[in-house]
Amino acid sequence: MTISDSNMDARASGTDYATKSTMRAKPPRTLNEIDFWRGYALIAIFINHVPGIFFERFTHREIGISDSAELFVFLAGFSLRYLAESRTEELRGVRLFMRLEGRAFTLYAAQILIASAALAMMAGAALWLDTPLILQWNNAASFFENPVATQIGIVALVHQMGYFDILPLYIVLMIVAPLVVIVYRWSPPLLFLVSATIWAVTLAGGYNLPTWPVEGVWFFNPLAWQFVFVLGFIVARPPEPIARILAHRGKLRMLGGLIVLAGYVMALRGWTPSPFDVPEPRLFFMNDKTYLTPMRLIHLLGLVLLMRGAFEAARGWRGFERLAGPLCTLGRNSLHVFCAGSLLSLAGQLLRFAAPISIFTDVVVVLVGVPILLIVAWGNEWRTNLRR
Repeated sequence: MTISDSNMDARASGTDYATKSTMRAKPPRTLNEIDFWRGYALIAIFINHVPGIFFERFTHREIGISDSAELFVFLAGFSLRYLAESRTEELRGVRLFMRLEGRAFTLYAAQILIASAALAMMAGAALWLDTPLILQWNNAASFFENPVATQIGIVALVHQMGYFDILPLYIVLMIVAPLVVIVYRWSPPLLFLVSATIWAVTLAGGYNLPTWPVEGVWFFNPLAWQFVFVLGFIVARPPEPIARILAHRGKLRMLGGLIVLAGYVMALRGWTPSPFDVPEPRLFFMNDKTYLTPMRLIHLLGLVLLMRGAFEAARGWRGFERLAGPLCTLGRNSLHVFCAGSLLSLAGQLLRFAAPISIFTDVVVVLVGVPILLIVAWGNEWRTNLRR
């Protein structure tokens, strides 16, 4: 769940896009597991970013202690590995650096665009509905009350609005991605050791990056979240010792099932550790999304172990392609879909505020939003293939 355009995703997923005719561009039909789960994560993020919507109960966030953000970043690292070791393109040295840093710049441009659009949407809704309260939503108040400093903060990525704060994390991860690749090529154990140490020290000391001009910290702490990114990178094509462990699929799937079941019981009972009841360092025992605490990380890994291979096993089911095809299309075009989904989620929030809250309103949000995401994905593939 790398956030990228179709060019990067094609290589990251091990797929080839070929335009069969220069007169008629068709979107690719290749189905693969990475794009499938990335597409699922995109829809889940779109739904979960509309708080209180009826359909959020059908996402795995409601039945566990991790959510689609962890899955998305894990898949981002997974895809980076396939890109870095592509059979069709040699990425080393300057070429590797320029490719990944160029990707980071594209993500940065997308973040500035959707942040500006979101502010305009809230301002327009506040005027139309004559409700200044909307300007306070999602940490946007600072922009309208202190626009000069906040504009600098938005451009510098140190002021982040709620529900628009995952791309800054990914920009940071892409900036350091060349270093991740280089260290792994030199010594896979060293990459894991360095990443795990940074994560552990971050939790032990409660370190994070500050925000400005509103005092606070990043909601997605890059010092902690880099670990799940690196784990995805390593697991994509694991070294021999890890590969031998992962070969025990049956036992690992059972272990994953037990972890997921434990998470379901915790979510069902609404149980979460109290910071006053756990020993120091407390973050190691809390359920904290900002710091990607062990509880959330273990739950994600349990999900990965449980669902590993499920995509291939389901290929023979009747009608599976009808479900998998659209999700894979979303996953292949994840940057465009993510940006559209972020703005559509905000539109859903505004609609639920302006209209009576009901199941009908929630159905409208989903039945309008999901097809638009699919149109955005298909349109980007059509444009890319036509250009080629």
